[in-house]
Amino acid sequence: MKILIGGADSKFFHLKEFGEMLKKQGHEYLLVHDVEIYSGFPSRKISKWFETKTKLKEIIKKFKPDIIFIDRQTKFGLAAIETKIPVFVHLRGDYWSEIEWSKETLYKSPLKRIILNMKDKTGKKCFSNSEIIIPICKYLEKIVQEKYPNKKTQVMYQGIDPLRWYEEKGMTLKHPCVGLLQSAMIWGKTREMLILEKVVKSMPETSFYWVGDGPYKEKILSILNKYENFHWLGSLEYPNKVRQYLSEIDVYALVSGIDMSPLTLQEAQLMKKPVVATNVGGIPELMKDKETGFLVEKGNVNELIEKITLLLKNREKRIEMGNSGRKFIENNFSWEIVVSKFLEDIENKKIKFM
Repeated sequence: MKILIGGADSKFFHLKEFGEMLKKQGHEYLLVHDVEIYSGFPSRKISKWFETKTKLKEIIKKFKPDIIFIDRQTKFGLAAIETKIPVFVHLRGDYWSEIEWSKETLYKSPLKRIILNMKDKTGKKCFSNSEIIIPICKYLEKIVQEKYPNKKTQVMYQGIDPLRWYEEKGMTLKHPCVGLLQSAMIWGKTREMLILEKVVKSMPETSFYWVGDGPYKEKILSILNKYENFHWLGSLEYPNKVRQYLSEIDVYALVSGIDMSPLTLQEAQLMKKPVVATNVGGIPELMKDKETGFLVEKGNVNELIEKITLLLKNREKRIEMGNSGRKFIENNFSWEIVVSKFLEDIENKKIKFM
């Protein structure tokens, strides 16, 4: 089987890992940057507004894919659907909520609202006309099935290569410390971090480090930067510097308003770090409460403080949960397991190829 994979260049690291595992299991793949192949209006580059679909046609003629796998909903996806080759739409987040949050924050001006509405129309056409929608967790699959009750779906969790995640020195932090590794790209996720003010303030002897960036970062930094025990580290080179960071922290915290299949939660557990994470979305599917870490309810500051404190004071508990976390991720989310399940699901769904 041949699979053409189209996605954002920022996701190439992970999409290539996906492709390489497909290759190991006897299949062929070709990875392309979707908007470089075809984007159309309203691309940021005016020259793209008038481009044809020639590049995509040439790729298809040469590679002859059985499936076109799109990692986001763009004009590339619509062009792929026109080829009549089965299109698999990979869905990483709650698309519909994210559109609403964008309207409430970054897309308030009339022009930006028009652009967002155009992108939304493209996204919905990709969903409606795809062969199958592939949400990244069971929680998200339920949302998809409510929106498209007659559409085929199958869950494909984010895969990871456990061999990339091992202890590596190179970063010095002040202990005891809690590490956060999450972006500020989506307001529905990021705003939960505002509760950290009370946490950081009540634990002055504990250092809190945040790795992450995005359009909403200033909303968080304007609150937390006033505390001496809070430190923003910006973005770190992936995966080497991230590995060094996770090697150094004592506890990993994921303080999120909503998340589906956060890769950082897998990475922290592979690094044998106990985790404290908000009990929302697909997060409970990626960890084992009270075994690899603790789930805390959204907005519950006291519970967050309690679980972090418990772990910081109990080294044996940190080691026990850390070891359990690595085993859990290895046994459930390695690329070999994820891709094998993906291929099995394709066969069970009886997808018809050209």
